[in-house]
Amino acid sequence: MGSTGVNYNLSNHENGHNLTQSDAQPRMKVSVIIPAHNEQEYLPAGLNAVAAATKICPHEVETVVVLNRCTDRTEEIAREFGAVIAKEDAKNLSRIRNAGAAASSGDIIVTIDADSQMHPQFLRIVVEKLAQGRDIGGGNMILPERWSLGIIACGAILFPHLAKHKVSFGTFWTTRKTFDHLGGFNADFVTIEDVDFAIRMRDYAKSIGKKTGTVWTAPMTTSCRKFDQYGDWHIFKDRGFMFKVLEGTNTKVANEYWYDQRSS
Repeated sequence: MGSTGVNYNLSNHENGHNLTQSDAQPRMKVSVIIPAHNEQEYLPAGLNAVAAATKICPHEVETVVVLNRCTDRTEEIAREFGAVIAKEDAKNLSRIRNAGAAASSGDIIVTIDADSQMHPQFLRIVVEKLAQGRDIGGGNMILPERWSLGIIACGAILFPHLAKHKVSFGTFWTTRKTFDHLGGFNADFVTIEDVDFAIRMRDYAKSIGKKTGTVWTAPMTTSCRKFDQYGDWHIFKDRGFMFKVLEGTNTKVANEYWYDQRSS
């Protein structure tokens, strides 16, 4: 997959985190990791979005769908799209994403949820940012598929937490060298594992004189299924909910809200 274009390779300059042009080196490869637990409703749109981004990306792109205790048509759909299949049954998104990375073969790793759709320009921008050498990875601007006052209020609560740590999340992107150096996502967390990853990547970037960035101009669109299911104001009705999520290790909340849910 992927269109023809400029060749890049990972160099040994600056700890091996820069991508430099070279016609003598093989083309780079991007691996898009998608965790999926019974995602037959959302996965087709997500995979179509990856396919659209692949057409613009100057690299080869592979998609890895990580099946997590699926009992619906998720695997069938993933295979129809030509995705690499990995499996991880743990109720732990860190382990699920890490299993996808282990099954992938790309020099650049991108993670996105199955109920989200990447922007067509996203992969192109990511490889350009990594090629420039200033950023070792980063996150993505997130937009909900619909808006309401309750959804906006929810975002307003989460924003200070991200601003405090000066990180973004959503669709993660980095080189495999950085991903492996960080040890991937931390399996001690069953929630906020994405924020933890972003903070560790930020700190590592600073230690080697680099930065982490955010793709603002090609936002990811994510589903509002939790708001559809529980109501747009649900996190305000359970005042302790957000604190339980931010603990990172509350398996009861994680299982009830994420891991034991069906998408359809």
